[in-house]
Amino acid sequence: MSQTKKGVDLLRDKSLNQSIDFTRKEREELGLRGLLPHRAASKKHLVERVMTNLARLPRDIDRYMLLSGLQERNERIFYRTVMDHIETLLPLIYTPTVGEACREFSHMARDPKGFFITPDDRGDIERILGNWPEKDIRVIVVTDGQRILGLGDLGANGMGIPIGKLALYTACAGIPPHQCLPVTLDVGTNNEELLGDELYLGYPKRRIQGKAYFALVEEFVNAVQERYPDALIQFEDFLTPNAYALLRKYRDRVLCFNDDIQGTAAVALAGVYASTRITTVPFSELRIMFLGAGSAATGIADLVVTALVDEGLSLEEARRHLWFVDMHGLVVKSRTDLMEHNLSYAHDHAPLDFLQAIDELRPHVLIGATGAPGTFTRAVVEKMSALNDRPVIFALSNPTSKSECTAEEAYAWSGGRAVFACGSPFAPVNLGGKTFVPRQCNNSYIFP
Repeated sequence: MSQTKKGVDLLRDKSLNQSIDFTRKEREELGLRGLLPHRAASKKHLVERVMTNLARLPRDIDRYMLLSGLQERNERIFYRTVMDHIETLLPLIYTPTVGEACREFSHMARDPKGFFITPDDRGDIERILGNWPEKDIRVIVVTDGQRILGLGDLGANGMGIPIGKLALYTACAGIPPHQCLPVTLDVGTNNEELLGDELYLGYPKRRIQGKAYFALVEEFVNAVQERYPDALIQFEDFLTPNAYALLRKYRDRVLCFNDDIQGTAAVALAGVYASTRITTVPFSELRIMFLGAGSAATGIADLVVTALVDEGLSLEEARRHLWFVDMHGLVVKSRTDLMEHNLSYAHDHAPLDFLQAIDELRPHVLIGATGAPGTFTRAVVEKMSALNDRPVIFALSNPTSKSECTAEEAYAWSGGRAVFACGSPFAPVNLGGKTFVPRQCNNSYIFP
């Protein structure tokens, strides 16, 4: 083993610490004799210990905390455990548990593991990035905390998202953890509960907006180009108007992408493609309806349109296959309250509510990206099931508590005929003697 740290300093370095996995020879060479118990343990046994301790804990948030502490002490065993048990641990280090961790971020007060930039840092961002100990950064996940999952404005507490996503870059894609940088642009929060919380760790003012906001992001992006010219910037959980504005501004200028717009779109399109193997409806003939018209939904639609054009449809024909419903009803041309990213999907049609729109437009696929739980009601699922032998129902909002319907509801209300996918994982459902395994449609299957 070639490295300079020894003894206690070695054991306190999370990237070098192997704990009781150090061999007797290594213990002698590295000044570790007496600092560890007599018996050395294999990585396999260390992983077994972690999994045993996780099983003893009563709540998922407690398991998240145990894994977070392990990541702070011993990255090798943390990632070995995650890689060996990815299906079990993904819901703990990522959605849905990361949502609860974000809500409690300031109250847990652990090692933040990321880099925070506030309006007070204007003019100094490039210089203070030099405080980060690693210099060869290849992946940056950055959020401003304004639209964390389906939970809304969590301010600086949103740091849990970049931390969780970058853990997957290492565990699933092999990017070394020292090349990953979680960043929160802590530009304030409009969450009154956080502003009134004396334990809140973020910038304790209301959000900066407009020119001041975009100037701060611009300074950050420029600082990254100077400090880390090889780094990918992944924009994460920005409010829809800002998400689109930043993607348009930077997509052809720097190495970047927006995970909510492009990542979610990629995995959702993959899911729609896969569903056609079950429904036997040709992809080019699908009618798709979205509940929700934010960045995730319109990002999916934009990519589906590209795929339909590849099938031979014109751009206008492709868009006519896609319909949106938001809180005000069907997105149609006569409405005056639409945002720019919705306009190309506003068709000539009479206004309709959600159920009326399903009944009249007869979609094969229903995609929810609302952050509003329970919006796929029994009447909605039954209507989709009356129109389709195998209705395709994607309830994509995260975390599980925000899902448009549960897996059990989708299968029960469709008589077991739904082709169901969810943003956060649901357990298998037993119905009429048959077991249904919900499939997860989450951008974690794309971005690493």
